[in-house]
Amino acid sequence: MDATQIIIRPVVSEKSYALMAAGKYTFRVNDRAHKHQIADAVEDLFDVKVDAVRTSKVRAKPKRRGLHYGRSRSWKKAIVQLAPGERIEFFEGAAVEG
Repeated sequence: MDATQIIIRPVVSEKSYALMAAGKYTFRVNDRAHKHQIADAVEDLFDVKVDAVRTSKVRAKPKRRGLHYGRSRSWKKAIVQLAPGERIEFFEGAAVEG
């Protein structure tokens, strides 16, 4: 898999912005990617050194619109811990939207 296929997009939330102060960045990643692939992809895309990667599956939530019931999609989330002194400039200018 290519690095752009592994990292789908950054997760923008209050919790992810609070983690940035500790050097942790949150990404939505390909469901089939494992920790080593995610670490290599982040290092390739952003030219940083990765210390650790934590992954979790976000389960689908039940949704309803009128009389129709369904579920949102499940997806995989990765929290990437960077080496001390490293940061990703891509996130710094973004604002949290409500």
